[in-house]
Amino acid sequence: MRGAQALPRLLLFALAISSLSIVSTASGKQDQVYIVYLGEHAGGKAEEAILEDHHALLLSVKGSEVEARASLLYSYKHTLNGFAAILSQKEANALAERSEVVSAFRSEGRWVPHTTRSWRFMGFEEGLKGPDGSDWLPSLDKSSGDVIVGVLDSGIWPESRSFSDEGLGPVPARWKGVCQGGESFSSSSCNRKIIGARYYLKAYEAYYKGLNTTYAFRSPRDHDGHGTHTASTVAGRTVPGVSALGGFAAGTASGGAPLARLAVYKVCWPIPPGPNPNIENTCFEADLLAAMDDAVGDGVDVLSVSIGSWGNPRFVDDGIAVGALHAARRGVVVSCSGGNSGPKPATVSNLAPWMLTVGASSIDRAFDSPIKLGNGVMIMGQTVTPQVLPGNKPYPLVNAADAVVPGTPSNVSNQCLPNSLSPNKVRGKIVVCLRGAGLRVEKGLEVKRAGGAAILLGNPPAYGGEVPVDAHVLPGTAVSAADAKTILHYINSSSNPTATLDPSRTVVDVRPSPVMAQFSSRGPNVLEPNILKPDITAPGLNILAAWSEASSPTKLDGDHRVVQYNIMSGTSMSCPHVSAAAVLLKAAHPDWSPAAIRSAIMTTATTNNAEGGSLMNGDGTVAGPMDYGSGHIRPKHALDPGLVYDASYEDYLLFACASAAGSHLDHSFPCPARPPPPYQLNHPSVAVHGLNGTVTVRRTVTNVGGGARYAVAVVEPPGVSVKVSPRRLRFSRAGEKKAFTIRMEAAGGRVARGKFVAGSYAWSDGVHVVRSPIVVIVA
Repeated sequence: MRGAQALPRLLLFALAISSLSIVSTASGKQDQVYIVYLGEHAGGKAEEAILEDHHALLLSVKGSEVEARASLLYSYKHTLNGFAAILSQKEANALAERSEVVSAFRSEGRWVPHTTRSWRFMGFEEGLKGPDGSDWLPSLDKSSGDVIVGVLDSGIWPESRSFSDEGLGPVPARWKGVCQGGESFSSSSCNRKIIGARYYLKAYEAYYKGLNTTYAFRSPRDHDGHGTHTASTVAGRTVPGVSALGGFAAGTASGGAPLARLAVYKVCWPIPPGPNPNIENTCFEADLLAAMDDAVGDGVDVLSVSIGSWGNPRFVDDGIAVGALHAARRGVVVSCSGGNSGPKPATVSNLAPWMLTVGASSIDRAFDSPIKLGNGVMIMGQTVTPQVLPGNKPYPLVNAADAVVPGTPSNVSNQCLPNSLSPNKVRGKIVVCLRGAGLRVEKGLEVKRAGGAAILLGNPPAYGGEVPVDAHVLPGTAVSAADAKTILHYINSSSNPTATLDPSRTVVDVRPSPVMAQFSSRGPNVLEPNILKPDITAPGLNILAAWSEASSPTKLDGDHRVVQYNIMSGTSMSCPHVSAAAVLLKAAHPDWSPAAIRSAIMTTATTNNAEGGSLMNGDGTVAGPMDYGSGHIRPKHALDPGLVYDASYEDYLLFACASAAGSHLDHSFPCPARPPPPYQLNHPSVAVHGLNGTVTVRRTVTNVGGGARYAVAVVEPPGVSVKVSPRRLRFSRAGEKKAFTIRMEAAGGRVARGKFVAGSYAWSDGVHVVRSPIVVIVA
């Protein structure tokens, strides 16, 4: 998730197809883009009839039919019933009062959250055998060529080798999408790999009164790099001999589902003004919802959405949640990034239970960069910066806090923010900056501007040992919090501190791994604490994937380097790993529901690292469900989960009736007077907020294997008694369902009230382990 820059309210609006003009109310307030959500489509209406219904609703609040038609930006016709239009607050409120309207909410700017080894690290590569030793994965990969994954992001660089269609068969006959032409992008830019591409910016242009084409193509072509990176991570072809700038992470790149078809929906665009508008992107909800509506109508099977936001609106006021709900009803799996606001608690976004919410963790690769301090102490940094300091000699070392210009606030003096460093104090020196405020690559740019020789980027204590790497515009490396403390102590205790930066190299089999990324947003779920979020974690730290050649590795204006592959970090990178796993599950089990696929991914996850120890956080503490949800993804285990927890559209509507974050999601579904509590949703994890006395949670599992007998094992949360009944389940056939209860009671005197405690329960038949986390907060 990108930075916290506040967006101004809507300034200019599209009033006709051919022009933009300002719309003001009589009070002088400007109108804004609103999404009017009507729930499900009633009956089998034609698209023209749906459009006329939307015009009629607008006419009820507008002065004329001409004004009503001109105000409409999008009519959502495929999966959900609704539209986006330019409205005053009074008009939006009037529409919200109508009986057929579920909600009317402002279209906000969502933020983009925000590989050669990650799939091998997860034990999933070409030719790998299945859990039972059979050779079914190569044939499964071939069948994934019939699966279509839609990527909502900043577009795609179609010439990348990762998107070659060599050896692919015809486009699936069921595909209904288009290849929308535009600037530097034509119908020939699509192929049998990229089978569709569209772009959406009506709400964006209404907000920003146009598009600066210096920083974006008015087409599906990616100027930024983010969309190309995520698309190639989920479904990039197998490409040998690739690396990042400087030869780092060299090897064979592949997406998780290299034969799957890609459908690209460009919804993210640069934020204008600012010194580097290409760095920050925003994705407006009205545009997002139009893309999700089209994607499902086009025929995608999986949607990968590496987009989140600051703040968490109710589900009925959340464009991604609304779009994902209706996509799930039509059998489409939606995978979303959980955000990059960790390690602070309660920061995870994309919180609805009908979507997969993904955290980020590391893989077993590092980019070692030795640092020798003048006192002889050796420290191992991390970098993918190809530049090296000349002479292989010591250079003067300075703390940025001691080298700022007068007037720099003391609380950010060590951050190397733009124009904060004094050239007289840093020229020719290695400058120690700390992560925190501002972008990491901009800190390197500031050191270069001031004449510094190199940057040494240190972690603050909160980030511990997690070290994301960047291709800085000058020599440099990054170090852990402990090493940063050692370096700063040396500077403060020496009259002439120096350091030597040796060339870096790529190393693999790093232990321990995986480790939870500190930036990965954490639970609990602030909207509905009876649903655990995130759901799962996957590789998201220092991931190599394809890149836009219109961008640079840092995306800074002054950086003119061109790369075909780039290393990035974030839940934006982990989300497409999970999306790819969903593609493979869809190929293996085309009749499974999105809930069943989500369950398979979650219940087969691991809470151990590669060495068998507990998953850890980047600061060295033991991680738990609030960090990783159900655990770290294991794609090949998910293909054969044994049991799944299924849920329907109606189950989600009933859940929303009881949830303060939900309310009525569909007027055609009447909420009962006393709906079951939210924790009764048949979800693969269990969360109970405010346990007071005894709570009995009900779950139902569906057998997706053969005949089997399962027994349950329980790990009780500290201070909470957990009893599962029955303790054994016997299945005679696939598709058979069995219900059970989980009775939880606070064990008096031993429980930490007001804090989440965690445990788990797991069903096993000796072959499969179907594990679910339990998180409880005692009132």
